[in-house]
Amino acid sequence: MNQTSAVWFLIVLALLAANVPFLNDRLFAIFQLNIVKQVSGNSSRDSKPFWLRLFEMTLLYVLVGSIGFALESTMGNPFRQKWEFYAITFSLFMVMGFPGFVLRYLLRRD
Repeated sequence: MNQTSAVWFLIVLALLAANVPFLNDRLFAIFQLNIVKQVSGNSSRDSKPFWLRLFEMTLLYVLVGSIGFALESTMGNPFRQKWEFYAITFSLFMVMGFPGFVLRYLLRRD
C-alpha cells in the first residue's frame, strides 16, 4: 500500500468510525444493549445515553489512531507525537462525527 492510498484509507475509516456511535443503538455496532426506553417526549425510541456514545467515540479514536500508527510504522520510521497532536486529531475526529450527531439529535423526526 502506498502512502496516498494509506492516507485516504485512514480518512475514510476515521469518517466511518466517528459516525458509528450516532447511527445505531448498538455498542460498537455489534453488541445489543438492554437499555430501558426513555420516558421523555419520545418513548418509542430506544437509545444509548450520550456519555456512552462519547466513550465509544473515544475508544474508536484510539483504534483508528492505532491503525494509523501501524500504517506509518510499516512505511518508515514513525514520528513521536506530543499532546498537541492528539488534541488536534481528537478534535478533528469529533468534527468528522458531526453528520451522525446531526442525524441523531438535531433533525426533527415526525
